[in-house]
Amino acid sequence: MAMTHHALLFLLVLACAGAAARGFYLPGVAPADFRKNDTLAVKVNQLSSIKTQVPYSYYSLPFCRPEAIVNSAENLGELLRGDRIENSPYVFEMMEPKPCQVVCRIVLSQQEANDFKEKIDDEYCVNMILDNLPMVIPIKRGDEAPPFYQQGVHVGVKGRYAESKDWSYFIHNHLSFLVKYNKDANTGLARIVAFEVKPFSVKHEHGDWSGDAIRLMTCNPRQPIRSSDWPQKIEANKEIIFTYDVNFEESDIKWESRWNTYLDTPDDHCFYIVNSLMTVLFLSVVVAMIMLRTLYRDISMYNQLENQEEAQEESGWKLLHGDVFRPPVNADLLCVYVGTGVQFFGMLLATLLIAALGLLSPSNRGWFMTTMLLLWVFMGLFAGYSTGRLYKMFSGSEWKKVAIKTALMFPGAVFLIFFTLNILLWVEKSSRAVPFTTMFALVFLWLGISLPLIFLGSFLGFNKPAIDDPVRTNKTPRPIPEQPWYMNPAISILIGGILPFSAVFVELFYVLTAIWTHQFYYMFGIVFLVFVILTTTCAEITIVLCYFQLCNEDYRWWWRSYLTSGSSALYFFVYAAFYFFTRLQITKAVSCMLYFGYIFVVSYAFFVLTGTIGFYACLWFTRLIYSSVKID
Repeated sequence: MAMTHHALLFLLVLACAGAAARGFYLPGVAPADFRKNDTLAVKVNQLSSIKTQVPYSYYSLPFCRPEAIVNSAENLGELLRGDRIENSPYVFEMMEPKPCQVVCRIVLSQQEANDFKEKIDDEYCVNMILDNLPMVIPIKRGDEAPPFYQQGVHVGVKGRYAESKDWSYFIHNHLSFLVKYNKDANTGLARIVAFEVKPFSVKHEHGDWSGDAIRLMTCNPRQPIRSSDWPQKIEANKEIIFTYDVNFEESDIKWESRWNTYLDTPDDHCFYIVNSLMTVLFLSVVVAMIMLRTLYRDISMYNQLENQEEAQEESGWKLLHGDVFRPPVNADLLCVYVGTGVQFFGMLLATLLIAALGLLSPSNRGWFMTTMLLLWVFMGLFAGYSTGRLYKMFSGSEWKKVAIKTALMFPGAVFLIFFTLNILLWVEKSSRAVPFTTMFALVFLWLGISLPLIFLGSFLGFNKPAIDDPVRTNKTPRPIPEQPWYMNPAISILIGGILPFSAVFVELFYVLTAIWTHQFYYMFGIVFLVFVILTTTCAEITIVLCYFQLCNEDYRWWWRSYLTSGSSALYFFVYAAFYFFTRLQITKAVSCMLYFGYIFVVSYAFFVLTGTIGFYACLWFTRLIYSSVKID
C-alpha cells in the first residue's frame, strides 16, 4: 500500500512538472516553413459566445467575403464541436508589413444591422486562424505579470461616445494584426509562433472610390491607426469600410513552444490538485488498512471454528455463504449496465493514455473527440464480452437479447437527447447543428460497427465456461434480519458517492471552465492521475460498504455495489448545476437546455463508469473472502 502511495505521488509530481514546463510540441504535427513574401492565408472559424454557447458560422453575418468560400477539411470531431473553418479575404505576405489595407465596403440593410446588434448584445467573438494558430488579443495584467491572451475579437461594442446620451452599437471594422515568427539564421526560413490582433472601430472617410486605388483620409500608411474619436456606428443603409494592417515581428519563441500561450493554466492549479488528491489518498490508505486488518481477523476466527454448530451461533458475513452469490433481480439489466461501463472504462483509459503521452495535438482540432468516438466503437467488443461472461455466471440463456440491449440502451438514450438538442440548434441556424451526413455517419458507427462488435464479444463471452462460485448457493433464500438505519439502501448509497466525487470535483472545475469559456485544455497528465484516484476510491468505498452490508447479514449486494459508487454522478450533476448558476452568464432558454442536456449525458456516463468500477471491485472482494474460509 505504501508503494502505491509513493507511486501516485511520483505520478503527481511528473504531471505537475509537465504542466509547468509545457515546452514541447506534439508528434504528428509538422511545422510549416515560410520564406520572405510567401503567401499566408488567414482562415475564419465560428462566431462564438460564452454568453449563449450557440456558435454560428463566420459568414452568417455580412462580413467581407472572398470570391469563393471554401471549407477546410473537417473531421468528425470538428463537426460535432461546431467548427466551420473557411477561407477569408485576409491575405498576408511573409515579413511584408501592409498598412491600411481595404478589404471591402458594405451597406447594411435593416435586417443585417439588427443581426450585428444582436450578436454584439450576446458578446459574440470573431475567430480566425493563421498556420493553425488561433487569433488572440494580448491584455496586460500589470507591469511585471505576463499578458493574458483572449481568444477572438468581439464583433463590436455597445456604448456612448463624445457628448451623446444615447447608447449606440459600434462595429470593429479595422483589425491591426501582428504576426510573430522565429527565423532560422542558417536557412533564412521562418516559422509562425504567434498571431495577435488589436481591434478598432473607425468611421473611415475617403474621396472618390475608383477600383483598387482608394485612398482613405482616416488611415495614413505612415502612421497606422491607434485610436479613433469617431467610431463606426452600425446603422441601416449606411456604408461600412472594413480595413486592416499587418506587421511582422521576430520572436525568440520556439515553434515547439508556441502553444504555451493557449495552454496557460492558473499557477494554483497543481496546488489545489495536490491538496485534493492527498486528502483522498490519505483516506483511501486508512480505509484499506482497516479493512485488511478486520478481514484478516474475521477469516482467522472463522477458520478456527471446529464445527458447524459453532458457526451457526456466530453472526456475520460467513453465514451468508449459501445466498451471497444468488443472482439478483433484473440480472440482465445489470449485465447491460456493467458491459456499458466496461466500454466507457476502456475508452477513457485509452484516450487519456494517448493524450497524456502527447499524441493528441490541440492544433488538430476535433481529434480528441474523434478519438473518443472511435475508441468507444471498438471497445464494444470488450463490452459484449463482459456482458456475456456475467450473464453466463447468472445462468442466463437469452444472451442475444442482452447483447442487443447493451448495444442499444445507453447509446440510444444519448442519441435521443443529442438529436433533440440538434433540432434546437437547427432551429437557431447554429454552426454546431450536425449535418444530416454527419448524423448518418454517427448512426453507422453505432449500428454498423459497435453493435456487431458487441454481439461478437457477447457470443465469445457467453461461450466461455461459466465462472464457478467459491461456495454453493442454497435453494431456499435466507431471511434478512432488520437492518440498522445507517444501512438503509438510500442512505448508504448516497454516502458511497461522496468520496469518488471528492476525487474529481477540483479538476472538474477547470474542465468546465475550459469547455464553457472556450479555452484550450491540455492537462491530461493530471486528468489521468485523477482517473486513477477515482478508480481507487470507487473500489474502496464500495468494498467497505459491501462489507458492512454482509456483516449485517444482507446478501443483496449486486445492485447495491453498482449504485454505491454510481451515486457520485448525482453529486456530479448537482455541482455542474451550481457551476452554471454561479459562474456562467447564460440566460437564453435554448442555451440553458443545451448546457443541462450535455451535462445530463456526461453525468449519466459518469454513473455507468463509476458504478461498473464499484461492481467489479465488490465482485472481486466477495469471491476473495468466501474462497478464503472453510465451508463444510
